[in-house]
Order: sequence, then structure tokens, then C-alpha cells
Amino acid sequence: MKNRSVSIYAGGGGSPEPVAERHPQNNPSGKLTKEVLVPNDWTTKNLREGALAFNAKGGVPSGFTMAEILLSLTIIGVVAAITLPSLTGNINERTWNTQRKALFARFSQAIPLMGSVNGFKDAETFITAGLSKVLKINNICDNSHLSDCGITSKKITRLNSTTMDVPTTMAELNPLMINVDYSGEYGEFSSSFITDSEAAAFETQNGESILLFYNPTCVSSLNETGYHQGQYFSMQPKFCVNMIYDLNGAKGPNTVNKDIGFITVLYPTDSEIVAPYVYTRDTEKIRVEYASKACTALDSEYRVPNRYEIAAMFLNNELLGLSGGAYDGAIAYPSSSFIMGDEIMLVWTQSFSTGTQQLRGYDVIFPVRCVKR
Repeated sequence: MKNRSVSIYAGGGGSPEPVAERHPQNNPSGKLTKEVLVPNDWTTKNLREGALAFNAKGGVPSGFTMAEILLSLTIIGVVAAITLPSLTGNINERTWNTQRKALFARFSQAIPLMGSVNGFKDAETFITAGLSKVLKINNICDNSHLSDCGITSKKITRLNSTTMDVPTTMAELNPLMINVDYSGEYGEFSSSFITDSEAAAFETQNGESILLFYNPTCVSSLNETGYHQGQYFSMQPKFCVNMIYDLNGAKGPNTVNKDIGFITVLYPTDSEIVAPYVYTRDTEKIRVEYASKACTALDSEYRVPNRYEIAAMFLNNELLGLSGGAYDGAIAYPSSSFIMGDEIMLVWTQSFSTGTQQLRGYDVIFPVRCVKR
């Protein structure tokens, strides 16, 4: 008995259409899926039953049931719920990182154009009569109207994951800027520095909110002429301007190293402008000469902070909540800044208990707090 070729094709309504021999007029939908050989004497009924049997065995698909569709949507929803927050977080991190670098670049170009950052009465005057001349500013707010410039009244999440109120005075930013009275294994240290002052705020043309603290009497040097091991200097008088920025105003998450960070200006002329992005924890205690390797081991972008970056970290310690780095009973960290002493290399270290920077032997053992720009 001879066989003949017929085509099995799917219908559009979830069930197979009648099987037909392969002719264009018998397949108007064009949904040909399978060509089979059947006995020459098969009738149309035989062909229909054969097509249904073929579909039942996994041949031509007959569409999805409602249960299958709902199950598929449920699986897609679960996968989306798991992956979307991570994807959104990564996008936010990249956006904040780009915006942070751009903001620092603008201030690095603007501050030197002022010539000197001294000579202004207070933070508000510094912004209105000084900074606004070299930087495009949309809005300026005094201490009583900080929220009008996007400064949140909500708590800030610090680098150590605790929270704090938004500081509005220099004493709230860092009480050691006003007065230090320290006594411990590190020695004894007592001194008064600047008078407490109120912060002011402004909004940049790009939408960042900046809370600015100002020291009108900052100095360039403290007669730092002789360099020898154990020599130390108070850094408080060298701080001129400190800015806490919020990259998206009053929106969340109001967290350091995300939308919150700081830019610090030291020295009234030939200013050092720094904005370290601080790692979340200390390294293990290590000889300072090996500190650079310890930082790059965390991430290739991280490094040991220089003398000015570590000073800015001290000033903004309320934001960071640094409590490690104990040396001789005091909180201190080493920098990457060093000089050559009479016999050995000396490195500048920053005390977070007194605000002083001290020269120590390059082989001293410290935990390190790494940073990147």
C-alpha cells in the first residue's frame, strides 16, 4: 500500500486545525509544523485522530492553559523581586560615584579662583560674597532655613552604620575643633581653638545640597620649621572650610558613602582641597611601610590617605564614626605623607583624640583606614 504525505499544523485557538494534504489552499494560516506519511486509504477522520494523537504525544503545541500562564508570571515576579533591588542599587552606586567626582572637580577648580578663603565674617557671608562669585549657586540659606536648600532634618546614617542628627554648628560637626582636654597614655593635651559658629547652606546648579562650615581665622602654618621624630602640630587652626554634601537633596538614603560625603579645604591660600571616600573598616595592624599593599589588597582603587585627607577624616569623624586605630591608648591613623629624618624615614600620623599630627618612625605598627578619590 502506498503512503501519501500530509501536513500537521497548529491552529490559532489553542487546538489543532484539521490535518490536510500539503497544498497552499489547505494551509491558509501558514502554520505548518510537521509533515508525516500516512496510508493512502486514510480518511479525513483518520487524519484528525492521528493529528490529535500526535499533539498528545508532544507534537504540535496546543497553547497554554491559564494555570501555566499564571505559574510563569509568578516565577518571573519572584525572579524580578530578587534581582531588581540589586540592579537598582548598583545603578545608584555608579550614579553617586560619578556625581561625587564631578562635584569635587568643580570645587577644586572654583576655590583657587577666590585667591584666599579668609576674610569673611561667617559661613553665610563666605557663600554670598565669596563662593558665589566663582561657582554657580541656585539658592543660599542661613542656619534657620537649611531645609529650604534641601538639607534634610532626618538622621544621617554614618559610615559605621549608626545614625546621627545633621550637624548645624562647628561644635556639632566636631567638638574637638573648639576645645581639647585630653589626658591618657598618649600624653596630656589641652587647648582652645576656634569660636563655635553656625553652618549655612546652598544648592548647586546641578541640584546638590551643601551644608558649609567656616573658620574665618584659619592659618597656613604654625611655624613648622624643624622636623624630628615625635614632633606634632594641632591641625584645627588649619581647617578653613568644610562642606557636607547631599547629592540628591532631602531624598534618601542620607547615608555616608552613598549620597552623603564631605569636601574639606585646608589653608587660606594655596589651599589643599580633599574629599576622601573612606573604606568601611580598618585593615589589620601592620607596619606602615606595608600599608599601601594592605589597601590595594582591598580594592585596586584604595590607597593610604595623605596627610590632608587623614586630617579631613578627623574633622568629619562624627560622620564617619571612626573608633579603631588605637596607638598608645589614643585613636590615631597613619598617612602616606612622610619625610626623611636624620636617620630614619618619618611618617605623619593623625590623632583622632586630639586633632594633632605627629611624626613617627616609618616602621611603626598601625591599623590603616584606606580611602579612594
